[in-house]
Amino acid sequence: MFTFGLLALSICAVWLPPIPVGKRFNVPGWLLLFVAAILSGLAAGYLTWPALPAIAFLGIVAHLARSPTARRVQRIAYGALTAVTALALALHVLPGFKNPVLIANAKFSPEAAPFTQYASFDKAAAGLIILAWLCARATTAEDWKDIWRRTPLVVLATTATVLIAALALGYVHFDPKLPAFAPVFLATNLFFTCVAEEAFFRGFLQERLAASLKGFRLGSLIAIASSGLLFGVAHAGGGVSYVVLATLAGFGYACAYASVRRVEAPIIAHFVVNAAHFTGFTYPQIG
Repeated sequence: MFTFGLLALSICAVWLPPIPVGKRFNVPGWLLLFVAAILSGLAAGYLTWPALPAIAFLGIVAHLARSPTARRVQRIAYGALTAVTALALALHVLPGFKNPVLIANAKFSPEAAPFTQYASFDKAAAGLIILAWLCARATTAEDWKDIWRRTPLVVLATTATVLIAALALGYVHFDPKLPAFAPVFLATNLFFTCVAEEAFFRGFLQERLAASLKGFRLGSLIAIASSGLLFGVAHAGGGVSYVVLATLAGFGYACAYASVRRVEAPIIAHFVVNAAHFTGFTYPQIG
């Protein structure tokens, strides 16, 4: 799993300053680690050559979408291409990726449905590129103080709302547990699910919706509602109850983002909800 360790490190390195090369150039550390992860993935067989054009294309259009010199129409076009390509990667419809199984058909409790977890290079790569090129992140100590000051209440409210609703819908039961492979599950969920999804739905989509609706009195609320609803629709494969719960969670994550306009806030909220669900309740659901 060396490849996925490098990929996780590249996500962490997004928050580090670039590496100076000579007097004129700075190279992002995350990009060097990402290239190393890609090369390792090719050597290990997790990637094949058809994966490279998709990753490169997303990187190019995402970079162009943030260009301050691009015209508005160009930014919209590049943003649309970014969204479509990222979704295609996240939904695993593009060739060249052979994501390994980390947990296969596990039943965490007798009543739980079987669960399989993959290490998804394609989804994580899409999240990394959007996170690095297009998301507003905490860059100063004051940014982090603002996140820790404003986020906890939203996180607690979102977690309580989602899990109480899940109990009320009969989706889960209270089932505290800490399996031996919990660290693997939680780390994979954080880096390859929470970061990827929040970078896309909040740091990318919600931020652009809020910016485009800035002149409207309810623009921020429309962006929050849209972000939450789209997040719910994206989970339609899990059934009606799952869509309801994902939508509630999406509203909470959207509020967390709106409170500070930094992507770290919804990432924290998303991870806390998922970790509380995994450790305290039936996971993924009652079978």
